[in-house]
Amino acid sequence: MFPHKKSSLLRLTVAAATLAAGGGLVVVAAPTASAACADIDVVAARGTFEPGTLGIIVGDPVFSALQEKITGKTLSSYAVDYPANLSLTSAATGNADLVDHVRSQAASCPNQRFILVGYSQGANVVDNSIGISSAGAVVGSPIVATIPGALEPKVAAVLLFGNPIRALGKSVTGTYQSRTIDFCADGDPICENGGDDTLAHLTYGDDADAAATFAAGKV
Repeated sequence: MFPHKKSSLLRLTVAAATLAAGGGLVVVAAPTASAACADIDVVAARGTFEPGTLGIIVGDPVFSALQEKITGKTLSSYAVDYPANLSLTSAATGNADLVDHVRSQAASCPNQRFILVGYSQGANVVDNSIGISSAGAVVGSPIVATIPGALEPKVAAVLLFGNPIRALGKSVTGTYQSRTIDFCADGDPICENGGDDTLAHLTYGDDADAAATFAAGKV
């Protein structure tokens, strides 16, 4: 990890906490997961230290937008269980949990499909889970698990925001490329090499509607 990138992430964490406490961010109703087999399971990995059920900046507003855009189908949600901190093993823990969850759901609900959502460090988690290593990126890690090839068709869409691997000149390629939309705000230092607009990393809620529209076209 580059020291200036880690510093940027720490500043963003403080800014996010301040906005959440001061009402600068709009908090949407927390999504709830259904015990039954929903048609689509939205699996969201939040950003570093991001509050909220699925993530106040991205996951929660994206889930609400998906509920509006995807009609005639039932949706459930799952928040990837991982520390989302600055430890070297954080993203790897999320990677393992996301893949375990998809495996378990696919066994329990054979007809269910998935939309994967990742913001900031959470994008690293998703990248790893679909076979794109985030090693060397801000709060990235080597791949520890990947969604099995037999389950790959069940992933309808991949929605990424502030994806740190982009600062390395990488992106999602291969099998999942056509099902992936990857947002990087102008000047965001986490996903843009040389970016200097720290607050740009907190703006991805503005892309929730566009992301949901993309996903709706894939399901």
